[in-house]
Amino acid sequence: MSTHPVLADRALDRALDRAVDRAAAAAPPARRLAVVPPPASTREEAGAPSGSSGPAVPRARTAPAPGDEPLLPVVGGEEQVPLVTGGTARYANLDVAASAPALCWVADHVERVLPLYASVHRGAGYASQVSTAVLEGARDVVGGFVGARADDVVVWTRSTTDALAVLAGCVPDGGSVLVLDLEHHANLLPWRTQGHRGVTSRVVEAAPTLEGTLAVLADALAAEPTSLVAVTGASNVTGEELPLRRIADLAHAAGARLAVDAAQLAPHRAVDVARDGVDWVALSGHKLYAPFGAGALVGRRDWLDDGTPYLAGGGAVAEVGVDDVRWAAAPARHEGGTPNVLGVAALAAACDALQALAGGALEAHERALRERLVDGLAGVPGVRVHRALEGAPSAIGVVTFTVDGVAPGLVAAVLSAEHGIGVRDGRFCAHPLLERLGLREGAVRASVGVGSRAEDVDRLVAALRALVSGGPEWQYALVEGRWAPVDDPRPWPEWGDPTARAAAARPCGG
Repeated sequence: MSTHPVLADRALDRALDRAVDRAAAAAPPARRLAVVPPPASTREEAGAPSGSSGPAVPRARTAPAPGDEPLLPVVGGEEQVPLVTGGTARYANLDVAASAPALCWVADHVERVLPLYASVHRGAGYASQVSTAVLEGARDVVGGFVGARADDVVVWTRSTTDALAVLAGCVPDGGSVLVLDLEHHANLLPWRTQGHRGVTSRVVEAAPTLEGTLAVLADALAAEPTSLVAVTGASNVTGEELPLRRIADLAHAAGARLAVDAAQLAPHRAVDVARDGVDWVALSGHKLYAPFGAGALVGRRDWLDDGTPYLAGGGAVAEVGVDDVRWAAAPARHEGGTPNVLGVAALAAACDALQALAGGALEAHERALRERLVDGLAGVPGVRVHRALEGAPSAIGVVTFTVDGVAPGLVAAVLSAEHGIGVRDGRFCAHPLLERLGLREGAVRASVGVGSRAEDVDRLVAALRALVSGGPEWQYALVEGRWAPVDDPRPWPEWGDPTARAAAARPCGG
């Protein structure tokens, strides 16, 4: 697998290898063999001789302005895709808020770990011990990435949705959960499933402004006893961030705890649960440039030790009899079955990669791209950018807009088929918020990340100008609820079945 020259920086290389180094250092001597050197291609590109593990000779590079070039290389960053009008274009992936592409390093790291993949925890074999070291050492990496406290626990899950479902089963019986209406469904629905334990949930409508929303939240906390407040760190619809420290103070003053859906926040901003007083944070690898099926719930142990085991099965127990069972403490209590070792390895590598970036580099990169996008959209007639919280302290690289007179799904289809640009359309699994914003028919969302560049944004703005001024160049029709080119001439990979695309579509988007 190719590695982009940006990974030539040995400082980044060393930071990324800490994921395995920490696992090995914490393990018995036999497990120290989990340390895997970076691939030779990375060392050679860095200027080090083949076979050398010494410092690389740095390459002289002129630093581009923030946003001009990708901040980190991603798999598929230079991929060419076919257009319905003929020819190809470099794929401009402006849908990273749905699922981010893998960092090149993450993909290479998984490839390095894969030969030693094996079952964990009880295997005496070399590969089992290596895999165990990788899995357990990664807890420190991911915990460090979110600023976990010394006594916090890291539970491996499949995704943010999975992580919040784990926590939902640990809310004390008879407890009450408070959420805002601007949440993703992953932070609206899990709390509703616990009625059999007497757990209730309330949804509070956010005000149009941040200060108004905080006041509404304070009033709701004062009105009824609350066990848990669950909020997003950054809206998956508008990108606007919430002030977590202030919300934590409100929750704690009312005797409640705070859980944060950081699916969107963690890939874009530093998360620090200890600093901000957050009790639990949930995140997804597939949003963090590690799309290998792993996520995590990180936070306080007490509820997790006493809560309902998430998946009954091997690994979640301390002792099993014919008629009874003694469940293990967290994290094992919620990790029944064989864990996703490769997904966890990928997630830890991605966390280390983002942490290794120079201070402020990620925020500057995304701020430049977001401002460029918002300014560009403002200059296109009939395009409206939507917000949910005036006065929010800042926003990540997520922008949602509509085009007057053009269905969001058609906008997205034209951008893809005629321009090679990927965006998201629909209601983004945030139906209550879209309803309140008057966007019942959905909208279009463009999102940027570490692999994005100014050219991507400029192409999007230019494509929208062309659409508004001249309409689509191709004919489109609704096929099972989704807009698609009529008689689509684009070739598809032999391992991809285009006939399944429409049938597999989901109405709320991602």
